[in-house]
Amino acid sequence: MAVESENPNQTMVSYFFLEGLTYTAEHPSLFFLLFLLIYSITVTGNLLILITVGSDRHLFSPMYHFLGHLSFLDACLSTVTVPKVMAGLLTLDGKVISFEDCVVQLYCFHFLASTECFLYTVMAYDRYLAICQPLHYPVVMTRRMWAGLAGITWAIGAGHSAAHTALTFLLPYCGPHHIAYFFCDIPPVLKLACADTTVNELVMLANIGTVAAGCLVLIVISYIFIVVAVLRIRTAEGRQRAFSTCTAHLTVVLLYYMPPVCIYLQPRSSGAGAGAPAVFYTVVTPMLNPFIYTLRNKEMKQALQRLLCQGSRGSTGGSQPP
Repeated sequence: MAVESENPNQTMVSYFFLEGLTYTAEHPSLFFLLFLLIYSITVTGNLLILITVGSDRHLFSPMYHFLGHLSFLDACLSTVTVPKVMAGLLTLDGKVISFEDCVVQLYCFHFLASTECFLYTVMAYDRYLAICQPLHYPVVMTRRMWAGLAGITWAIGAGHSAAHTALTFLLPYCGPHHIAYFFCDIPPVLKLACADTTVNELVMLANIGTVAAGCLVLIVISYIFIVVAVLRIRTAEGRQRAFSTCTAHLTVVLLYYMPPVCIYLQPRSSGAGAGAPAVFYTVVTPMLNPFIYTLRNKEMKQALQRLLCQGSRGSTGGSQPP
């Protein structure tokens, strides 16, 4: 399974073999069921949030508009990696991924992950305006502004991922083809290149590090102003309400940023041992986000109750005789 390259002494790989997660090898069936359960909860939870935000007029606001985008991103991010992991747990053939599919997986993963990074920054800016500039908020954060900010995050994420994907796969890959990871990501794929990857690693660290650090700094600055503004609120009820709209966002930001730092700051050590933090932010965090936003947000809980009540009334009404 190899194709000839321009160099007659070199063959280019046409597939890769994903070695997967080392600690799943002894009980593949058990881990298959576990990943299936997590994936089902992730997709169901995020789609439920997406439907609720899109159908409930009480949630017609920028914060919930961005939350809908986040839920869609989480569902897609999990879909990019988890089904392939489950396939690899069933058969050895499930661990095989073609060169082209590896390119697509790497691009989609970084597209969705970087878009999510930019979206968290936009959500922090939205909370800053709502709490620190409440009088100007309706004027600044118009519906056109919502759509524009969301569109910009998707566009920048697409460009950011395209640049990294191109830099990664412009390198020659002539074997070996075993990726010591559970999906096609930049650090483990670069280890298989038949060329010096020093420049690629430096560009990856500089680019991803600058983007992630820049977004994190903007989020931190926003929340410094938010905390100062909230502490100036005279009533305890007002402070609690203001903080309740921010704690969910801060929680998911921490869950999003911490694991990737362990991976991308040490690209040469990103093998099977880096699987645990990667699983956390690619599999676990997308599952937790719907629960975090629902449990910490009174309006979301009420909207979900209305949606579920409407669904139960509809099913009951449909079963009644005319």
